[in-house]
Amino acid sequence: MKKSNMFIGCLLLMMLIIGLAACGSTSKQSAPGEYVDDSVITTKVKSQLAADDFLKSFEISVETYKGVVQLSGFVDTQMAVDRAGVIARGVQGVSSVKNNLNVKK
Repeated sequence: MKKSNMFIGCLLLMMLIIGLAACGSTSKQSAPGEYVDDSVITTKVKSQLAADDFLKSFEISVETYKGVVQLSGFVDTQMAVDRAGVIARGVQGVSSVKNNLNVKK
């Protein structure tokens, strides 16, 4: 009886460990909590860019993965590129910004 209880206990412990490992994030996949955080960051960056009088007329695409914000699109001046980067860096939770905005010529 003790052996079967020990076997069941070990089996449950292994299932728990496997279950927890499956919920962790990998380099190619976000954990559920990270996805929510990234979507919140994206929303905050987009709203701050839209609220800025200088940048609101430009279509700037914002994507976030594990706290890294990527900005893309076209703007009229280098000043707009720089300003968008500063705004994105100012959002809480942003670890870095990949500013891929291009100046129209």
